[in-house]
Amino acid sequence: MNTKLNVEGVLLFEQPFARVPYENYRKVFRTSQKNVERDLGFVQNSSAELMQRRSKEILGKDEALNSINNMIGRVDSLKSKLSDLQETAGKPTQDVMRERIHHLTIIETIATPGGSEYGDWADTRLDRWLVDWCLRSGMEKTARRIARDKNIETLVDIDLFMDIRRIEDALLKHSCMEALAWCNENKVALRKIKSPLEFDLRLQEFIELSRARKSEEAIAYAKKHLVGWQETHLQQIRTASALLAFSSNTTCAPYKRLYDPSRWHTLILTFRTAIYSLNTLPTEPLLHLGLYAGLASLKLPACYDPSTKNVDCPVCDDEAGSGTQGPGLAQLAQEVPFSHHANSTIVCRISGKIMDEDNPPMAFPNGNVYSREALEEMASKNSGLVICPRSGTTCELSMLRKVFIS
Repeated sequence: MNTKLNVEGVLLFEQPFARVPYENYRKVFRTSQKNVERDLGFVQNSSAELMQRRSKEILGKDEALNSINNMIGRVDSLKSKLSDLQETAGKPTQDVMRERIHHLTIIETIATPGGSEYGDWADTRLDRWLVDWCLRSGMEKTARRIARDKNIETLVDIDLFMDIRRIEDALLKHSCMEALAWCNENKVALRKIKSPLEFDLRLQEFIELSRARKSEEAIAYAKKHLVGWQETHLQQIRTASALLAFSSNTTCAPYKRLYDPSRWHTLILTFRTAIYSLNTLPTEPLLHLGLYAGLASLKLPACYDPSTKNVDCPVCDDEAGSGTQGPGLAQLAQEVPFSHHANSTIVCRISGKIMDEDNPPMAFPNGNVYSREALEEMASKNSGLVICPRSGTTCELSMLRKVFIS
């Protein structure tokens, strides 16, 4: 039996884990770059102007000293801004990257999945997935508590999801300001993935101006923010422009849809898709993806036959989602394919244990099969009698036949 740890398979889940701090540091770098380009550009222009005026002999000594002092002050200011940026954002992000890379390198030193080292690493991963699930489910306090108690603050993306929640809350309040600011910060990346988010936000702001019957402001807004999208969204712009002639209570289908308040929820989904894509985050919780992998290895047609369900099988557990506990594992299992087993494993319906040569299957006269251990335990409690749970047939233990599986 091959017990070597499949490192590549384990790391398939970890791309977002490494990508999120990398994207954060890219933002720090871009901010630093903009500061350098702006301030050094000023210094270069001032220097060129100084040299030009000197060549024309129209530069006074005091004026030259003032100009040089201004350039020195600008460079000192740049140095201070870059230093503050590094201390407040750059260094903490580097520390997070370092911690996460160290966490991932541990898995490469583990030879087999049966040792305590892998168990500890897998427990930490499960804690990370639980925090991820809590953050996606809106349970920020629980997520922070788990992260603090397990000492994994640098291994989870609480700040990212707090940012997501902040922008989504603003959209729920019918405000596009925060989302547009985020789009401006990530304009290049959004263009690369061809996200329609910024246009949809601009269109929504135009719709709200039309809803308020502020026609002049709506026209000015369209000229400033929508005309630039006409190469890719011309038809949508034309349809939206006609809103100026229709009130929000119109019954005309194309314009009624544009005025529909549900568009705000669509904007939230579009924003969530965009930010998840930029950070390579899956649209579903990592915990669900891990469960999918396990459920796919257990799912069998027998799990959906009431007469063959196993009490210890998570796929058969279709009542786990009752009440307030959320969907059960059986509901998650509906989305995965059936497993393929080259060699079947027979499990006892009574005890849930695997039947093998040490615990062989025993058949009732009606053909139903259970493990010997479970039947012997039943017989010891019922004066040597055993009862078939499925049919109710009662007989002596000695009447059962041992089954041999080839």
